[in-house]
Amino acid sequence: MYLTKEVKAEIFKKHGGSEGNTGSAEGQIALFTHRINHLTGHLKKNRKDFNTERSLVRLVGKRRSLLDYLKKKDIERYRAIVKELGLRK
Repeated sequence: MYLTKEVKAEIFKKHGGSEGNTGSAEGQIALFTHRINHLTGHLKKNRKDFNTERSLVRLVGKRRSLLDYLKKKDIERYRAIVKELGLRK
């Protein structure tokens, strides 16, 4: 499995502040980005997997709404996470 407990803990430790801080917007955005990158690679190999494509679109929408929330609440945190993860917008 691509997303083990250790990988999740490391993502939240790096972006969320601590391993237990799973509710922070930065940690969730980083987790969604990790999952989006994995699904994108899967879809490059399996072009006709429409269920995965739908899941990918939903994940991108969730990440976008979290980014919009963070932009509205604290623009500095938004800019930091976008720069750190290398997102376009």
